[in-house]
Amino acid sequence: MGSITERQRASGTPSFLAQIMIKRGGKVIHRESLTFERRPAAAAWIRQREAELKRPGAAELAAEQSAADRDEDNPLLADVIEYYVSTSRKALGKTKSQVLSAIQRMSIAKHRCRAVGSPQIIEWLEELAAGGRHKSTVGSYLSHLAAIARIAKPAWNVPLDYQAVVDARIVASRLGLIGKSKKRTRRPTLAELAAILTHLNARPRGNYRGAVPVSIIVLFAIFSTRRLDEICRIRWEDFEPQNSRVLVRDMKNPGEKEGNDVWVTLPPEAVEIIQMMPRGHERIFPHNGDSVSAAFTRACPMVGVVDLRFHDMRHEGVSRLFEMGWKIPDAALVSGHRSWSSLQRYSHIRQSGDKYANWPWRSYITKRPAQILTLDRRCKERKAA
Repeated sequence: MGSITERQRASGTPSFLAQIMIKRGGKVIHRESLTFERRPAAAAWIRQREAELKRPGAAELAAEQSAADRDEDNPLLADVIEYYVSTSRKALGKTKSQVLSAIQRMSIAKHRCRAVGSPQIIEWLEELAAGGRHKSTVGSYLSHLAAIARIAKPAWNVPLDYQAVVDARIVASRLGLIGKSKKRTRRPTLAELAAILTHLNARPRGNYRGAVPVSIIVLFAIFSTRRLDEICRIRWEDFEPQNSRVLVRDMKNPGEKEGNDVWVTLPPEAVEIIQMMPRGHERIFPHNGDSVSAAFTRACPMVGVVDLRFHDMRHEGVSRLFEMGWKIPDAALVSGHRSWSSLQRYSHIRQSGDKYANWPWRSYITKRPAQILTLDRRCKERKAA
């Protein structure tokens, strides 16, 4: 006899768990359950499924299949994710690693792979959306699951159905569960930048963190349009001042990051900043990107700046190029965009000249600030030791 249990989702909407239990000789030989949006649909499934199981041998066959579904050839999704992470020879990246780790702790990861169908994936995506995650974030989680499902069967003979993920993506898109992220348009004003840089530059010289030239890195991010993790990876051997360019290793791109080494053009200000840095390390900016980002994030509210991220410096830098009259092909050589269509969002920017031309902090990069001198001194001390 089947039963229906009403459950409350995190979003406040109800779901109905339909369950069927088959007994033989007072013992349960088979159980089945499925979740539905509406009670009538759950009741209809119970009637249909019970009729199927009443056929001669059907219940016993279903019981055998259930047992097979629990064997070692049908592992938990959580275990497959763990195996994928541990055996991957490619660097997964911090974001992907964090997402996969989060999925392992979610309800869908408790299913065995053969039981992960499109309905189960949709239910999981609804849980993500109900938890307040943006459509683009939900889509990102689904993409990471798809990456595992794509290779699970051909690589490890694991019964994880990639087509179920494809079907779920179509349904999720129709339901509005997934979507593209909104492009940030936040740009700092010169006054905001001056306040942030003044705060960062006023940190005690004797402090170890004070030796990290966060203010210089902020300026370099604007004038070079580079991402923070790229800035902290640039090597001296990859810098060609005579050609005003630098090799950015493992540049981020939608396809393959590892091995995606790209030469990018450096505007004059970015070249000047590199040339003022001490040569005591193989990297030009041998600092931890997370620490630089944290220092920038802490500084903003302390000087009254709201909703500004370090990555906005890249958007500011690219916008500056278009304000100076640069065309898309030339700007792409600096930003590193493979597709010119990615820069179409900047094409509406009116040519208005370089707003940084007479900015007092512009002259800051022609000097050797106390933070740089501190780094230079420490490099010499290490060499002498």
